Amino acid sequence: MNTKKISKEQDKKARQAKKARIDTFLAVLILAISSFGLIMVLSASSFFGEYRFNDKYYFFTKQSTFFAISLVLFFITIKLPKNLFYKPVYLWLTLTLLLFILTLFTPLGLTAGGATRWLNLGFFSFQPLEIAKITLVFYLAYFLSSHQEKIKKFSVGVIPPFVVTSLLSLFLLLQPDFGGAVFLGLILFLMCLVGGTRFIYLVIAGACASFGGWYLIVSSAYRYKRWLAFLDPFASTDGYQLKQSYLAFGSGQFTGAGLGASKQKLLFLPEAHNDFIMAIVGEELGFLWLTPIFLVLFMIIWRGFRIAAHLQDLRDCLTAFGMTLILGLGSTLNLAVALGAIPTKGVPMPFISYGGSSLLTSFFAAGVLLNLSRYAVYPEEPKWRTPV
Repeated sequence: MNTKKISKEQDKKARQAKKARIDTFLAVLILAISSFGLIMVLSASSFFGEYRFNDKYYFFTKQSTFFAISLVLFFITIKLPKNLFYKPVYLWLTLTLLLFILTLFTPLGLTAGGATRWLNLGFFSFQPLEIAKITLVFYLAYFLSSHQEKIKKFSVGVIPPFVVTSLLSLFLLLQPDFGGAVFLGLILFLMCLVGGTRFIYLVIAGACASFGGWYLIVSSAYRYKRWLAFLDPFASTDGYQLKQSYLAFGSGQFTGAGLGASKQKLLFLPEAHNDFIMAIVGEELGFLWLTPIFLVLFMIIWRGFRIAAHLQDLRDCLTAFGMTLILGLGSTLNLAVALGAIPTKGVPMPFISYGGSSLLTSFFAAGVLLNLSRYAVYPEEPKWRTPV
């Protein structure tokens, strides 16, 4: 009996240890795609860096610094107790609103391309939008999980989360950053859908948001030009960037021109190392090597949803789902823009595009996912019977 008791205790400890492990496969995928992104930033930015700063490693050096900082943040986030993410949810909101205010209404706001989207701290500038994504996920996960008994009511399941998201989106529209507001709106819609809000309410809200979005497009000259350029990029000079992206993908063909051999990065394709870096990837590596990159991105997203589906606590589940959305929507929208499937928006490719804000956010979201993966409970593996 004593031996059986010890055996059961050991078995229980073994199962607990198994549950406490992080998803190492997801961690490997993230480290692999981010390392690849660092190589592509070097390839895509070298000519522009030499042209503008007389240093072909200018952007690569900055990205490498952020990569190192992001890795430290990544591993710290994996180890932190999850309550440290959850308890200060209103502090997250207050901090995000403060950052938006500093960006829009103080000299710390950095204006580029007619938009004030960056907060300049001297040694580092970043986009508050990236923090707003994380903040919104934490808030929605908290709110939806703690009001489940009344979530079907319009006054609970719709008004509070929509008001908070609208407030964050308002600051984005003031910058202006229409694409960022759409991104937050998609997070809201999908998390509320999973969190239990009535579908009819979401459909009505989505229709109202679509009408409002269309009004913002037609009432703004530059947005309307982008819309027309999206419909027919070859009919207007406003479609220049998309045309160059098409040329990059097309010239890559099946095997690609070779790593570092892109012609579009020679100042033909604007934002070659930022939002349109995947066009350079397509040109240099071709369809043959672009396919496994897409597969890795798909596996990261699938793995994130898998973790969310196997978490027992609803707040953990919604948080993991939201963090996966940040990575999944970023990847999907970036590719859609580069391929001309949606109008041009400033959406970076997670782990691959140049930019410290995006890289930090992507690694933090991935770190939270891996942190929560320790609490996922998967079905027991089938026990095959041995014939007697």
